[in-house]
Amino acid sequence: MMLRKLVVVVAAVAPMLVAADVKVVEEIAAKVNGDIITRGELEQMRKDIEAQLRHDGMTGAKLNDTVKEYAANALREKIDELLLVQKGKDLNVKIDPEINRQIAELQVQSRISDPEKFHQWVREQTGMTFEDYKDRLTRAALGRRVIGQEVTYRVTIPEPDLRKYYDEHGSEFVRKEQVFLSQILISTEGKNAEQQAAAEKKAKDLVTRAQKGEKFSDLVRDNSDDPETARSGGSLPPYERGIMPKQMEDSVFKAKKGEVLPPFKVQQGFLILRVDERYESGQASFDEVKEEIQQKLAEPKVQPKIREYLTRLREEAYLQIKDGYVDSGAAPGKDTRWQDVAQLKPQTTTKEEVAARVKKHKKVLFVPIPGTNSKPKKKDNIPVTPAPAAPTSGDASTAPPVKQ
Repeated sequence: MMLRKLVVVVAAVAPMLVAADVKVVEEIAAKVNGDIITRGELEQMRKDIEAQLRHDGMTGAKLNDTVKEYAANALREKIDELLLVQKGKDLNVKIDPEINRQIAELQVQSRISDPEKFHQWVREQTGMTFEDYKDRLTRAALGRRVIGQEVTYRVTIPEPDLRKYYDEHGSEFVRKEQVFLSQILISTEGKNAEQQAAAEKKAKDLVTRAQKGEKFSDLVRDNSDDPETARSGGSLPPYERGIMPKQMEDSVFKAKKGEVLPPFKVQQGFLILRVDERYESGQASFDEVKEEIQQKLAEPKVQPKIREYLTRLREEAYLQIKDGYVDSGAAPGKDTRWQDVAQLKPQTTTKEEVAARVKKHKKVLFVPIPGTNSKPKKKDNIPVTPAPAAPTSGDASTAPPVKQ
């Protein structure tokens, strides 16, 4: 009978057992190439989904059945996630701009411009540090990008079908007025009056250079004092009216696409904005939403192909699963039996090792979906899926905007 206690006693000098030598360990449920999945991770996933379902009002037998079904697939979900993240690293997938944009959109929705206060807000909403939350977003984005590159792009919908959907569902594509911006920040924080004057002159010179045709992303990279947006060419999330300071808002919503505006004085320094795109309120054109419709119509065809792809990744992976744990997405015929049951190390791991690898959290976690119009409600948790079982393709760019 397999002993499943989470405490292993290690004697410094056999056969004596010394209390100081007792170590608490976490049981390993599965090994996926170079990564491990622990029993604690699977249990936390179950707790997360149960808490969210209760938050959504589900109770009684329906709650129990749903949680039971989810728990039965928890190992599959976690293996899926690890395989996609590993594949993303193998493919050298770069998702920093997408993560920056997601964080920026969340910051805009939270209406908290101060970075430290925003990080604290994330902790309050998720029970995670900002770094842990960003890591969760990164892993989910890697999974989506891999699925997009390896699966989704192969599924195409004929244009007549796309246009037919657009004509029949026009109300889905009525949008609010929006503006897409890129920024350069010239900081004045901690500077004296003379240095601030020099910063203002630099900002004005950069505007002149941009208006004469120098590539804005190059100017951002070489001059912006905001490291997050500097890495993504200065891109910011879409803005609607009512979010930016009024003087700034009036200027950017009047500007034409491609226009670089004179510097704005903000708390952090001088802000240069370029209008990348503008959408008037009203019905979006077919060309504007064509890709969105493509993704929507392709999804039913994509889902089974995603499962096929994840099965292939399993076939190629070094995968071992302990007795008592079931991968409901197992590749047929692949031997995933635990091979070294006599050795202690593959079956357990210390809490310190787990803490260094796993980003733990306290509350129900739901990852926000950038690009939606929903705004976090006060005291509501930030939305985070427990694991990307069936990711879809997506791309984004940018990072926290500077607000006055």
